[in-house]
Amino acid sequence: MKRIDLNCDMGESFGAWNMGQDARVMPWISSANIACGMHAGDPATIQRTVALAVQHGVAIGAHVSLPDLQGFGRRTMAISAADLHALVLYQIGALAGFARAAGTRLRHVKAHGALYHQTASDAALAQAFARAVCDFDMQLAVVAQHGSAVLDATQALGLRGLCEAFADRGYGGDGKLLPRGATGALLDTAQAAAQALGIAAQGVVVAHGGARLAIVADTLCMHGDRDDAAALAQTLHSALATANISVQAETP
Repeated sequence: MKRIDLNCDMGESFGAWNMGQDARVMPWISSANIACGMHAGDPATIQRTVALAVQHGVAIGAHVSLPDLQGFGRRTMAISAADLHALVLYQIGALAGFARAAGTRLRHVKAHGALYHQTASDAALAQAFARAVCDFDMQLAVVAQHGSAVLDATQALGLRGLCEAFADRGYGGDGKLLPRGATGALLDTAQAAAQALGIAAQGVVVAHGGARLAIVADTLCMHGDRDDAAALAQTLHSALATANISVQAETP
């Protein structure tokens, strides 16, 4: 039986401001990328989200970001490699403390938003990111798209990398995600289910415009900030199960 990890960004509320449908999404996923306070997630939210993941047997990862609460971590920032190393260590350590208190441990680390894209293309930042993960715990995996500079840095340090593809985001003919504002960038539930099946079963994604592209994926991402996040999570899980593909986290 084939298997694929299904991950989702979680714990993105902050104080009285609520984001996402975490309690309704968590039963259908296998990995949670939990915000660590830089783009979202206050201490109480982090603690609740970790407890929810433990309750449902979901693997926990640190969703680390540039310090950008106002921009939800989606604004590119100039940052030195040294500062990024410290920033990543800080966030991993914060989440790891909550995980330890809940009787579990972290499984992976994934960059959020602008940092995801900056570490995909900037070798110095990619190396700083991977080094921070390595310095904290060599057993942690780094999640990023195939071909990302951060996966190259991860491999060079002897860390485990997990290649990520996106179930609910459209791809361009160059194999990159379409910008959020572009036509075809955000897929509806039916489109996302079809794309998830193509990736998990065949290693293929149909780009905007119709080109069929080979894609490498150990884990599929869906976004938890959608209005239909809970319905999407259940639909993806059911579609994969119907195709005899198990939703299961990768283990070391």
